[in-house]
Amino acid sequence: MPRDNMTSTVQRVAKQALTTFRTPSVASEHNKVFSENLSKLKALLSEVRAADLKIVPRSIESSPIPPSRIAPPVTYMHIYQSDAFSIGVFLLKTGASIPLHDHPGMYGMLKVIYGKVRISCFDRLDKPRDGASGVQFNPPLMPFQRSSLRPTVLKSVGEYTEESSPCVLSPQKDNIHQIDAVDGPTAFLDILAPPYDPDDGRDCHYYKILHAHSEAADRKNEAQGQGDLWLMETPQPNEFWCGGEPYPGPNVSL
Repeated sequence: MPRDNMTSTVQRVAKQALTTFRTPSVASEHNKVFSENLSKLKALLSEVRAADLKIVPRSIESSPIPPSRIAPPVTYMHIYQSDAFSIGVFLLKTGASIPLHDHPGMYGMLKVIYGKVRISCFDRLDKPRDGASGVQFNPPLMPFQRSSLRPTVLKSVGEYTEESSPCVLSPQKDNIHQIDAVDGPTAFLDILAPPYDPDDGRDCHYYKILHAHSEAADRKNEAQGQGDLWLMETPQPNEFWCGGEPYPGPNVSL
């Protein structure tokens, strides 16, 4: 392997990602060794810039993306994948979003390399399936829709640029999230550990947030339009699809 690849920033990131995630059984922030390795990986990710990946930041388009399928709103550059993790770059056009989705049983790490993204994170709440029995929705839901509802809470909304530290999503916290391009095109380096694998129960699910009021909701909240938040699983939104494009940067070899 050429020396520039051996010493490239992305090669060092990938090597640390393998060290961090190679043993899934210890992948918990309560494990001291794992936590230390995760901190090292975050520090390395913080150094990554677009130039390290030989990616030229895209210019601002004259207008937001149209609601058509002429070109995908989001594209992906594959860099490397193993059983332990995957690494690649997502590129979002002006006005594009990666809609609300999850990474079941997976860690996610995002490092913006140009532009700005807004990441909204939600957590499921532990309540029984019938917890929505006394909740009113407008328009009303069908019985099969109610059976898939889960109560949720908005945990955080943050904006990230290339100067920001990586955003870290764990299997237990901030796992359900939406990513929006802010003020123009943007791109981020993305690590998933382990990668998606539908055969192993790690498939991507999309969600819609529903605002509702329980029968016991007080008048003040109703007057202000406030209420409980619920997750409803949905098919992949029609306006979202992801294309692919070649990765121009240093290869990764582990």
